[in-house]
Amino acid sequence: MDLIFDYRSNLARYPAFQEFFRTHRPPLLAVWGRHDPAFIPAGAEAYRRDLPDAEIHLLDAGHFALETHADHHGAAEKG
Repeated sequence: MDLIFDYRSNLARYPAFQEFFRTHRPPLLAVWGRHDPAFIPAGAEAYRRDLPDAEIHLLDAGHFALETHADHHGAAEKG
């Protein structure tokens, strides 16, 4: 919750996050709303710079894609 409540301070930590990704190569699944005005699709795709095997899904939704359309998107991804 600290990260959410003080998002501005996260920007300074991005280089450390990116170095961690490059060094440790953790699996990444990004489920993103294609129409999110705050976290645009380019933000999801940017993960591929450090994690080329990242699995990225851009859903036809906004910022709260999974909260507002979980049943729809879950069913669409399965089938």
